[in-house]
Amino acid sequence: MIKKAPSKATIKAETKTTKTKKTKAAETTQHPPLSTEADSSVLNRLYDVVQSRKNADPSVSHSARLLSRGTYKIAQKFGEEAVECLIEAVAGRTNLLVGESADVLYHLIVMWVNAGITPEEVWAELARREGTSGIAEKASRPKPALHTADTTTPDTTTQD
Repeated sequence: MIKKAPSKATIKAETKTTKTKKTKAAETTQHPPLSTEADSSVLNRLYDVVQSRKNADPSVSHSARLLSRGTYKIAQKFGEEAVECLIEAVAGRTNLLVGESADVLYHLIVMWVNAGITPEEVWAELARREGTSGIAEKASRPKPALHTADTTTPDTTTQD
């Protein structure tokens, strides 16, 4: 039996996969996992790690790099991850939705650190809302002020 030589695309994909595995292996050996414990306390530990990277060198810490880029870029990255999460949910790819959900939570925590918000503040707000109907909770929120027309500029929307 004659074996067909792999295509350039196959070689490129295999090389990329190998590099990705090597990179992930290197990252794992450089930074041990936060914990093997699989419960919600991982969010508090992740917050502590991101908080500790706040003043770290952006060239050695992804969290430090994100934080150094400012609120706009942090929010943009969170939005990108949220869209990816939504895409996997709509596509019904639950295995990929898990990973994208983890990405969303990580980037949300980066936003919290950037804004000076602690997980305890968020948990307290969730506890405050616990046992309240979502409809009732939303109705109890203060209504935003209605936007009034600017009287200094002519109204270009009026009909003749």
